[in-house]
Amino acid sequence: MKKLLINKYFFTVLIFIACCKGGFAQELKKINESIFKAGEQLDYKMKYGFFTAAEATIKVEASDKKYNDRPTFHLVAEGKTAGSFDLFYKVRNRYESYVDQTTLMPYFYTENRREGKYRHTDNVTFDQKDKKVTANKGTFGYKGESFDFVSAYYFARAIDVSKLQQGDTFDLQYFLEDGFHSMQITYVGTETVECSLGKFNCLKFSPAIIPGRIFRKNSKLYLWVTNDKNRIPVKAHVEVLIGSVTMDLKSAAGLKYPLNPIKD
Repeated sequence: MKKLLINKYFFTVLIFIACCKGGFAQELKKINESIFKAGEQLDYKMKYGFFTAAEATIKVEASDKKYNDRPTFHLVAEGKTAGSFDLFYKVRNRYESYVDQTTLMPYFYTENRREGKYRHTDNVTFDQKDKKVTANKGTFGYKGESFDFVSAYYFARAIDVSKLQQGDTFDLQYFLEDGFHSMQITYVGTETVECSLGKFNCLKFSPAIIPGRIFRKNSKLYLWVTNDKNRIPVKAHVEVLIGSVTMDLKSAAGLKYPLNPIKD
């Protein structure tokens, strides 16, 4: 159970620095130009102490599918356990989303999760006009803007954050596992952080976590996103009851803009 929760949480965090409803969405506007392109692929590793516990990949693929006669991007996120963790609790998760190439709003989302003996699949259709989604277990209405597990991350990368102030908090709304959920995220500020690809100037965020069997009472989860045109997560870190877990960007390909690490 502990392995499941840690892996699931960090695969989620990888996608989560996302579009949100409320004040954040109203105050900040989407940048007009796309900041990613088909062919982009980001690969991550998750380490528990010195051991690699899991790996994740998120990528943008070209798509021939059209919704309402509009072209789409095919977004894919995959996560799996690695090394000795794979022997004790195997995780194989795949999430896919088709989004409008211009607005980046989702039209269709699917997930296939295999976590130990647990299995979950879902197919979700978004009706952006009538504000509802149709999933395997029914139809659900919503207010404001809502996204799926994958499209939220890519939409967020296109938001102008120039007016965001240190300490600002906002709520993220997304559809997952037969319902809508929200997570509060705090903007911490800017910071230089190092990952496998070098040092980067980053925006630092702190998504809320629930203390309990996995996280300490005073545990903080931090996520660093490049403060450039690419706006990609390069690192995440959280203390757990025993030790800590770190997510690290290990490779990036097909970026629309150059990745510019800080030179010493």
